[in-house]
Amino acid sequence: MTTQDFIGKENFTIHTQTVTESCPSNIALIKYWGKYAGQIPANPSISYTLNHCKTNTSMEFTANEPFSVRTFLAGNEEVKFAEKIEKYFRNIEQYLPWILKGKYIIRTENTFPHSSGIASSASGFGAIAKCLMALDASFTEKTSEEESLRKASFLARLGSGSACRSLYNGLVVWGKTDEVAESSDLFGVQYPDAEIHEVFKNFNDWVLLIHEGQKSVSSTVGHGLMNTNPYAERRFREARENFVPMKEILKNGDMESFIKLVEHEALTLHAMMMMSDPAFILMKTGTLEVINKIWDFRRETGLPLFFTLDAGANVHLLFPCNGSEEQMKAFIEAELLQHTQKNGVVKDVMRF
Repeated sequence: MTTQDFIGKENFTIHTQTVTESCPSNIALIKYWGKYAGQIPANPSISYTLNHCKTNTSMEFTANEPFSVRTFLAGNEEVKFAEKIEKYFRNIEQYLPWILKGKYIIRTENTFPHSSGIASSASGFGAIAKCLMALDASFTEKTSEEESLRKASFLARLGSGSACRSLYNGLVVWGKTDEVAESSDLFGVQYPDAEIHEVFKNFNDWVLLIHEGQKSVSSTVGHGLMNTNPYAERRFREARENFVPMKEILKNGDMESFIKLVEHEALTLHAMMMMSDPAFILMKTGTLEVINKIWDFRRETGLPLFFTLDAGANVHLLFPCNGSEEQMKAFIEAELLQHTQKNGVVKDVMRF
């Protein structure tokens, strides 16, 4: 498919309407870090979609009013975010030709703390894209649910790249790779369920809130730094290559190899930031303490507790829902929570 497949219908009838949608966040296993013009990823990525960490959004559209946007986050008006959404709406007009023909009041709330290492931009733009497609279905000829979801993923990507993965449950791929049929740079696709071993279909993701403040560098700036990073091209190639073993791991249930690959990807993301110009160290002392304790615990017990990271200090603790999970939970609460701010942890699961 090409961008032309998503051009909007010129025949539409608008009316005042309010729609409400919800969209979860996701956490990447093979990381997307670096992009080209038009929100095209420099390498393919694969993520887990979370179950509980969501953005709930209502969009009030008043037809035939001068175009404007007001946004409210947890009841507080956010003028800067409204400006960002206005720009976003103008950029996607060719895909939704009615979008500038009214005014909007957008109210959004997250079920998880802000700056918690959970991608609120992914869930936020995912929810906005779903609201826009709900309006589009009311204003134009209806399309199939599959087509509508694909277009929502396409539109979400143009707001926040990784948001395109949040439109689907389970494991989701974004970025063209020969290892996944129908994968695309333009939208996310679900990884085929038949190719996933049962052991990977029921996982915990506990996010340790090592640092709850604003990150030292935004993801947008971080992606941009890959344009001058001397190791960028090798990193992009490695990510593409990592889909080969990942495909085999997901099929055969090789947990040891899964852990090794996921942790390597997380550390590579941070290594790229350390080798950028200017350089950034996104981990905190607590991040390193947690990582070393996880490694010691795994060596001593053989239990599959492991981690991934986003572009920040907080740690996603991943471990399967199985007969040993209580022992791993006890270890987390006894040994790892002390490295967080105020014993902060967000508990989620990934089930499909």
